[in-house]
Amino acid sequence: MKKYLLLLTALLVGIQASGQTASAPEPISYPKTRKVDTTTTYFGTKVADPYRWLEDDQAADTKLWVQAENQVTQDYLSKIPYRAAIRERLTKLWDYERYSTPTEEGAYTYFYKNTGLQGRGVLYRQLGDAAPEVFLDPNTFSKSGTISLAGIEFTHDGSLAAYQLSESGSDWHQVVVLRTADKSIVGDTLQNVTFSGLAWQGNAGFYYSSYDRPKTGSLLTSKTQFHKLYYHQLGTAQSADKLVFGGEQNPYRYLTADLTADERFLVITASNTTTGNALYVQDLSKPGSHILTVVPDEKHTHRVIGNVGKLLYIVTNLDVAPKFQVVFAVATKPEPENWHVLIPETQNIGDVTMAGGKLFAIHSAGALSRVRQYSLEGNLEQLVEVPQLGTVSGFRGKPTQRELYYAFTSYTLPPLIFKYRISTGKSVLYKVPPVRFDPNKYESKIVFYQSKDGTRIPMVLTHKKGLALNGKNPTLLYAYGGFGVNMTPSFSTSNIILLENGGIYAVPNLRGGGEYGEAWHLAGTKLNKQNVFDDYIAAAEYLITHNYTSPAYLAISGGSNGGLLVGATLSQRPDLFKVAFPAVGVLDMLRYHLFTTGAGWAYDYGTAQDSPEMFSYLYKYSPYHALKPATYPATLITTADHDDRVVPAHSFKFAARLQESQHGSAPVLIRIETNAGHSAGRSTAQLISEQTDKWAFLFENMGVKYPNVP
Repeated sequence: MKKYLLLLTALLVGIQASGQTASAPEPISYPKTRKVDTTTTYFGTKVADPYRWLEDDQAADTKLWVQAENQVTQDYLSKIPYRAAIRERLTKLWDYERYSTPTEEGAYTYFYKNTGLQGRGVLYRQLGDAAPEVFLDPNTFSKSGTISLAGIEFTHDGSLAAYQLSESGSDWHQVVVLRTADKSIVGDTLQNVTFSGLAWQGNAGFYYSSYDRPKTGSLLTSKTQFHKLYYHQLGTAQSADKLVFGGEQNPYRYLTADLTADERFLVITASNTTTGNALYVQDLSKPGSHILTVVPDEKHTHRVIGNVGKLLYIVTNLDVAPKFQVVFAVATKPEPENWHVLIPETQNIGDVTMAGGKLFAIHSAGALSRVRQYSLEGNLEQLVEVPQLGTVSGFRGKPTQRELYYAFTSYTLPPLIFKYRISTGKSVLYKVPPVRFDPNKYESKIVFYQSKDGTRIPMVLTHKKGLALNGKNPTLLYAYGGFGVNMTPSFSTSNIILLENGGIYAVPNLRGGGEYGEAWHLAGTKLNKQNVFDDYIAAAEYLITHNYTSPAYLAISGGSNGGLLVGATLSQRPDLFKVAFPAVGVLDMLRYHLFTTGAGWAYDYGTAQDSPEMFSYLYKYSPYHALKPATYPATLITTADHDDRVVPAHSFKFAARLQESQHGSAPVLIRIETNAGHSAGRSTAQLISEQTDKWAFLFENMGVKYPNVP
C-alpha cells in the first residue's frame, strides 16, 4: 500500500492528515492531495479553492486520487473484526421476497418482484389468476449488471410499452419501445433522454423531455440549461422528433408532460427551480389548438390530476392554500380566477390521485398519513383506515377500475400491500413481505422539541421496547430538511442492524421540508437556511439531554441536500457527535450551480452571485469552505463516480479539506462507489456492501460491540 501511494506523489502533492481508531493504533496514511493556488473573487472577497482540480472527473490525476482514497478506505474497513459478521447478517436480512404495488395495463396486472438477493427487481405480469410471467428482467440487461430499469409507461390499451434504461445510475437515459404481446422491439432506441417521463398519445407515439447533449466537457458534470419537450412518432428517426415546448424560445430548466386518462389534454409543467411551476394545457381533441397558459409564474405548485370531459381537476397551493387544495376549471378558461374549490385546504395534502371515478387525498401531518375518498363533486365518502403511524402510497389507476392497490409502511413495518374495493371502502391484505424481523419488539413514537428560535419540531424515535435511557444507546440521527420534501416513515432493511443491536433511529421533520406546508419549507430556504441546521443541532441536543444517547454514541446521516445538512452541522458543532455520514452531499455552496442541473436548486439555496448578502451567507455555512483546523468526528463520506445530479466533486473537495483540517485522531474517509449514480440504480449487492461499511464504521468508532448480545 505504501509503495502504491508513493507512486502517486508526483501527481498528488499537498497536505497530509492522520487519524486512528481504538482498534487500529497506527495512524492512517491518507493520500497526499496537492493544493493549487486557485481563487475566485465574490463582491471584493477572494475565496481560495485549492482543490478545484478535483472537479475534473475525467482527468488522470483525479482518477488516481479516487483509486488511492478508495484503497485507504477499504484498508481501514477491512481491519474491523466484525465487518464480515455484519455483511453476513445484512445478506440474510435482505434475502426475502419484495413486491411493488401492482398496476393494471390492458388485460394484465404488472408488478415488480425481487426474490431476495437478485441484483434488481424483475417486472412480472399476470393475466387473471394465471401464473405470473417475467415481462422484463433488468438483471439480463448487461453482463456487468450496471444497466437498470429507470421507468416504464404503457399505452392505454397496454399493447405497447416504452421503458427507460440508465447506465451506472446516470440521469441520461435510453428509451426502448416494445410490443407487449411478444416483447419485440419497435423502432430505434432513443438516446440522451433525461429528467423525463413518457406520455403516450394513443399507440402512435409519446412525449418525452431532454436537454441537448453537452458538446464539450464531461457528460457527468457539464451544465444543462434548457429542457425541451418532444413528441416522438413511432417508426420515425429521433432526429425528426417534433419540438413541442421549451428550448431557447421557451427557456425552462425542467419540463414534464402528461396526458389525461382520456388522452384529450396534454398537460405541461414548467419550472426553472425544484419548487413551484408554471402550468400549461393543450386540447388535443381539436387539431391545431394552441397551448394555453393556466398559471404563468413559478411561485407556487400546481398539477392537473385528471379531467371529466372539459373539466380539469387541479391540486394547487396557490395563494390562500399553502397546504394545498383541489380545484376544478373549464379547460377553455383554465386561469386561477376561474377556479372553483372542490376540496378545501385542511391538513397538509401530500398527494391526490384520480382513479376509479373517485378522488383520493393523502393527508399528511409529520409522520402521520390519512387517506380520504371523495366523489368527483368533492363529497367525502370514505376514510381509509391505516394500521398505525406510517406512510401510505398508491391509489392510482384507470377511471374504469373498481379495485385499486396501495402500500403502507412505517419504521417498523415493511411495505404491506393492500387491495382496496372502491364501492365498499374495504381493504384486503394482498402481500406481506416475509422479512426476518419482529416488529412487535420495537416501537416508534413522536416527540417534540424546541429549536434555537423556539420553533416546535417533531421527531420520530424508533427503538426496542423497554429501552434503557442510560445515554449509551448507539443512535443514528437522519434528516433531510429541504426542497419541500416530506420525511415520512419508511422501512429500511439496513436499519435492522442498528435496532437489534440496541440502537435508536431518529428522524426529525426539519424546516425546509414540506411536512407543514409551504411556510415550513420557506422557513428553511436561502437566508433562512441556518434554521435547518439549528433544528438538526437541537434534535441532537434533545436526544442527549433526555439521556437517549450522548455525544460518544451519536451519529448524524443524510444524503444529497441531507449531505449538505451533515456537512454544515459537522463544521458548526463537531463536538456534538461521534460519527458523521455525509452522502452524495451538496458541499460547495459557492459553485454548486455550475454543474449539471444544480442551478435549479437556487430557489432553496440562492447563489453566490445573487448579492453580497447572499454570498456572505452561503460562504459562512458552505461545508467545504467552513472547515478549519479542529478536532472532527469520525467521518465516512460517500459518493459515486457516475453521480450526474450532485457531482462527486463536492465530496472529493470536502474530503481533501477535511483530511487536511483534522487535528483529532478520528478517521476521515471517503467511499466512492464505481458504476453508480446519485441514488437510483444501485444493485442489491452494492446496497449491502455500502450498508455493511456504514454500520461497521459506526460501531467501530463508537466502541460498540457487534453483535451486542446481553
